[in-house]
Amino acid sequence: MSTSTENVYQQMMLSSDVLEIPRNTYQRNLNPERVKRMSADFDERIANEPKVSKRNGKYYVFDGQHIIAARVALNEGKATPIRCKVFKGLNEKDEAKLFANQTGHSVAPGIGVKLRALVFAEDPEAVNFVRATEEAGLHIDFGQHKGKYRLACIAAALTEYRKLGHEKYKEALRLIVEGWDGDQDSLRAETITSVCRFVDLYDGEYDPKRLVKRFRSVDPMKIYRDGRALGFNMPGYKKYLYQVLLIYNGSSRKTALPIKF
Repeated sequence: MSTSTENVYQQMMLSSDVLEIPRNTYQRNLNPERVKRMSADFDERIANEPKVSKRNGKYYVFDGQHIIAARVALNEGKATPIRCKVFKGLNEKDEAKLFANQTGHSVAPGIGVKLRALVFAEDPEAVNFVRATEEAGLHIDFGQHKGKYRLACIAAALTEYRKLGHEKYKEALRLIVEGWDGDQDSLRAETITSVCRFVDLYDGEYDPKRLVKRFRSVDPMKIYRDGRALGFNMPGYKKYLYQVLLIYNGSSRKTALPIKF
């Protein structure tokens, strides 16, 4: 994105009916309840100005679709003039990145919506994270809906991707997929985090085939349930990591790994 256009904008009064919301690419869906709440206590003196990109003769909203909808609702659903910050020189990918990184008084997009926008903007980390997840056999659900082979705990998975790197993260997810055949109960944040930490901590020491076989012998909820049962006896993710270690070791003394955390 060109630094010469980042802070250059023009205040313009635009009719709401010429403002376009690019929901098919990077924008989130309109939330009617949020529009209703905003309309109920709307005050034009403190309301934010929508941020708009003028591109190819059209006006694309990359921040402010809900305040636009609230203003229209207050005008009995009819088009209404709205003061906007209009930026020039942005392409669609620039807009997507600005939308994903919006701060201030705007409601920041959820992790799924933000990731979708960053992928559209071809952000390298976002693209590579999605690619690694898909190469492991999973589909990232940007709406964060759970399901078989659907990864909904995006924040937890992205944290592990950043810690482990592309290949090791992909290996951890592949073990989960092979062990539980993409069962949605195996794709909880606790399981994703603990298996990733196990793979990282015991890299070069554990047997992947044994781990997959052991996963297949237990309920995918075991890590979560048994970890929760430990309560405060073990802090944070370690109580779930401990369950992965117990599953891996089983009753074997010969192949058992030590506690290293």
